[in-house]
Amino acid sequence: MIKRTYTIICIMIFAFNFLHAQTFKFAHVTDTHVGGATGEEDLRRTVKDLNTLKDIDFVILSGDITEFGADHELKLAKQILDSLSLPWYVIPGNHDGNWSENGANTFRSVFGGETFFFKHKGFMFLGTNSGPNMRMSPGQIPRENLVWMDSVFSAHPDRNTPLIYINHYPQDSSLNNWFEALDRVKARNVQLAFCGHGHINKVYDWEGIPGIMGRSNLRAKNEYGGYNIVTIDQGKATYQERTVDGRYLNPWAVIKLENHHFELDKKKYPRPNYAVNEKFASKVAVDWVFQDESDIGSGMALYKDLIITANTSGDVFALDNNTGQKKWSFKTGGKVYSTPAAWKGVVVVGSSDHYIYGLDAESGLLKWKVKTEKAVLGSPLIQSGTAYIGGSDGVFRALDVLTGKEKWNFKGVKGYVSTLPTYYQNLIIFGSWGNGFYALNAQSGKLEWEWNNGHANRMFSAAACYPVAVNNAIYVVAPDRFMTALNAKNGKVIWREKMDTIRVRESMGLSTDHKYVYVKTMDGDLLGISTKADKMEVSWKSDLKLPYELTPSAITANNKIVFVPSHSGLLSAVNASSGAVLWQYKISNGMVNPPLIMGNKGLVCSTMDGKIVKLKF
Repeated sequence: MIKRTYTIICIMIFAFNFLHAQTFKFAHVTDTHVGGATGEEDLRRTVKDLNTLKDIDFVILSGDITEFGADHELKLAKQILDSLSLPWYVIPGNHDGNWSENGANTFRSVFGGETFFFKHKGFMFLGTNSGPNMRMSPGQIPRENLVWMDSVFSAHPDRNTPLIYINHYPQDSSLNNWFEALDRVKARNVQLAFCGHGHINKVYDWEGIPGIMGRSNLRAKNEYGGYNIVTIDQGKATYQERTVDGRYLNPWAVIKLENHHFELDKKKYPRPNYAVNEKFASKVAVDWVFQDESDIGSGMALYKDLIITANTSGDVFALDNNTGQKKWSFKTGGKVYSTPAAWKGVVVVGSSDHYIYGLDAESGLLKWKVKTEKAVLGSPLIQSGTAYIGGSDGVFRALDVLTGKEKWNFKGVKGYVSTLPTYYQNLIIFGSWGNGFYALNAQSGKLEWEWNNGHANRMFSAAACYPVAVNNAIYVVAPDRFMTALNAKNGKVIWREKMDTIRVRESMGLSTDHKYVYVKTMDGDLLGISTKADKMEVSWKSDLKLPYELTPSAITANNKIVFVPSHSGLLSAVNASSGAVLWQYKISNGMVNPPLIMGNKGLVCSTMDGKIVKLKF
């Protein structure tokens, strides 16, 4: 009896000491939006306030650190945060990547990475990026971050250590690949997950994982901004808001921290449905599949029997068109969103490492490179041996494909270029993320005309679409949901329309007979806008009906079929005459990049999560 009592007392002492060892506080700061109206001042106030607190162990910043992910915003935010007297850990949010002049590359160089992992008083803390990077779509944890998570867990095999997971987005269908992250953390002892993004305090349940969304650091309509203090004590996490004038508000969330033993959970949670592939199995089939270990945010080029593309680890690489096997790879110093183009044995591509590269198409060996002042996110258009490409340094360049020698440059670009330009009637036509839209003389680089959509907010720029040129008109769509037809000779508006029932965004293309400009609406409709009417006239409509849809990837077509990318991995083939849906194929749950059509019976297509498939139909 005495021995049993002694054992119980020892267990109680151990349990008390264990719980006591877990007691600590940290600050959760999120959505600081430095570069926005009050972001800088609000963050300075928060840092000053945090430096007065004596019982806080560290600070976690869960994304949207800046308004636009611009170089100067990121450097300013880092400068402010460096004055913190506490350790701090940071991940990016969608604002840090989606409108980033540097291709979401400067975040890594300024902050030292886009993920974090550390241990503190018996807990593991793990944070990942959320995307979307450079391409409008739902969020997506980069594939390279998932690969990194695997390596972290492999290096720390103890599955019983409590884990707290941090991402900018809620861990639900707000992210295209929420399930890939949750499946990983649920294989561990995950006890809490938290995020930003929504700018409010809110409690969630993410497949049984207690979830928290924290308020924005911005003051909004109040006099002061604020953040949350999280107290870990006695098996609980208590969330309490603090305003930067030194006031604590009442605790608004108390989360029980416990091992949920997800290995025993038999409940089925929502997952992407691939039944559509079975439905159309007789009409479309997979020839080969390639899975990269990084995101792919570019399209592809075909050179002889090589498919050439690039990824966000900075690799430009070629796959054998017949087998899907990798033939060569070239490493750049930054993420690549530029779609490669090839001509006479030379591949031209831009990188966020501030270079434009010319590579040998057969081997991937470097032939030349051109230094720029900032990232090069634009895709090259090759016309008669000249590569036309825009960068983030306000310069648009014409380069000799074989030598890399500059033929001319235009230094008047407002904002940065992330699109593929259009060649039409000796004009090079493109938009930028500064509400600029330009037509340059292809021979001299002289500005022939410029158009502005009238918005002060650069998020409404006609910068992501590939402009369509036909019948002496240039057609553009933009996030402001307007479609505009411009006179190709002088840039004057022929018509500009916005309809409540036709919410166009940034995805468009041209029919092979030049009768229609294809547009995809945010409501998932595919329409053909007449190229002969003097107004926005819908002359053709497909039977296709997608869910709410955002991806800016261009619509492409051959003589018989229109190919429509989506933001959730679904590629749709539509009869160009009748508008009937011929087939659909779900590649993954990531955003579909512009497909590479290979005649009338095949194509190669990639998704943002690094999957490439060759389809035959």
